[in-house]
Amino acid sequence: MTTEIVLAGFGGQGVLFAGKILAYCGLMDNKELSWLPSYGPEMRGGTANCSVCISDEPIGSPLVLTPDILIAMNQPSFDKFVDAVKPNGKIFVDSTLIDSKCERTDVECHYIPSSQLAEDNALKGGSNIILLGKLIEETNIFTLDTMKKAIEKVVPPTKAHLIENNFKAIEIGMNN
Repeated sequence: MTTEIVLAGFGGQGVLFAGKILAYCGLMDNKELSWLPSYGPEMRGGTANCSVCISDEPIGSPLVLTPDILIAMNQPSFDKFVDAVKPNGKIFVDSTLIDSKCERTDVECHYIPSSQLAEDNALKGGSNIILLGKLIEETNIFTLDTMKKAIEKVVPPTKAHLIENNFKAIEIGMNN
């Protein structure tokens, strides 16, 4: 089984970091994986997206054109990728920043006010991790334990003090 995921938003929202966490989850579960970041030259404030493939078999191409799962963190990203999601796919939307509703009836769309939840819980920059929490709750692609181990691996030692905040953000996402 192969799961293809696109995470998209503005640079600085942690899209590539969230994708890296998913990739490490795949590593920890002994899956085949690819992680392909894509961002404009301006990075912070410009658009950024990341393709993650997780599979039981070798992956032929890291490029994801029709994802099973989309995490959209801003309106331009939602507009760009919503129609590419496979039928029966899942879309996770930061409803704080995206006003549009998905008009498709062949996908499952989850609206999570992740930016507002991050702000309300003093988790500046935690919107991306809240969305990952919702993703694992709705898809069971990874366990909470695997996600926590991946966060411990991906967070650099200089920011180790933020690991607990990331754990809190996952749980907020799982419970919303």
